[in-house]
Amino acid sequence: MNRRSVCVLLVLAGVLAFPFRAPAPLIYRPGEGWSYEPVGGEAKWQRNRAKDQMDVAQAAFDHKDYNLALKAARRVVERWPLSDYAPPAQYLIGRAYEAKGRDEKAFNEYQKVLEKQPKIANYQEILRRQYDLANKFLAGQWYRLWGVIPYPSREKTADLYAKIVKNGPYSEVAPQAQMNIGVVREKQKDFALAAKAYETAADRYHDRPLVAAEALYREGLAYQKQALTAEYDQGTAGQAIATFTDFMALYPDDRRVPGTQKIIASLKSEQARGNFQIARFYEKYHKWNGALVYYNEVLLQDPNSKYAAEARQRIDELKRRVQAPR
Repeated sequence: MNRRSVCVLLVLAGVLAFPFRAPAPLIYRPGEGWSYEPVGGEAKWQRNRAKDQMDVAQAAFDHKDYNLALKAARRVVERWPLSDYAPPAQYLIGRAYEAKGRDEKAFNEYQKVLEKQPKIANYQEILRRQYDLANKFLAGQWYRLWGVIPYPSREKTADLYAKIVKNGPYSEVAPQAQMNIGVVREKQKDFALAAKAYETAADRYHDRPLVAAEALYREGLAYQKQALTAEYDQGTAGQAIATFTDFMALYPDDRRVPGTQKIIASLKSEQARGNFQIARFYEKYHKWNGALVYYNEVLLQDPNSKYAAEARQRIDELKRRVQAPR
């Protein structure tokens, strides 16, 4: 007899020698899985009609017995999927998980309702619940692997908001959900994707001035942040300037216009700095014509910047070098 067989026999002997009372029998039902039932109460919660089963689920939920509510509501969905009671039962599953603090699970259960029953009467309310759940994760709540192990994921949070927008692109919560995708991307330091998310919000909700103005302004800010992280690529500074210019043209009475003008001035100065550094790089390696191009860009971008005077001096010096006989 091998060691494994001996161990199994010892365990069995121990169980038989020290019997204990199980708190409840473990019951398996096809399509429903395993569940514990109170002794003497097996299957008492089950009913033979969808309406009656839904009544059990709702009563359990009202009495805050969320585990029973989940079992009863799931049975409605699985046994009578085409009945009128399946959509509210699926919704109740989401509510029960939300009440238990299983927020990601609740979001996903609500998603099933919206995908399978787009004409459900409380569609907008379910969208609002999804939005409120997503906001918890945006605020810092962690997800839970297998419902137990906590971990953060901004990517998943962005995906939650994307689903909300897809579920109801012109719903009450969709504009802010789209904006929050940009917020998540900014937290990830992915300013290009943040700008894209804000741009989508500004374009899609152009008929909602408050939303569109906020989205366009944030798009400009995202490009500005990206520009400040780029040492030699000043293209994003140009995108920021163009976006802020559009913002001022479309919303001239916005209270942020004076501040936007100052931002544009600083961005032009940043462009001048970037072009000045590129010109110095070319000059270092004796690429005179390339250096001239970028020194001239310094003057074009911001002729009054602190780099302008030195750029003019370098242009004069380089022209003499280029024109000098060899």
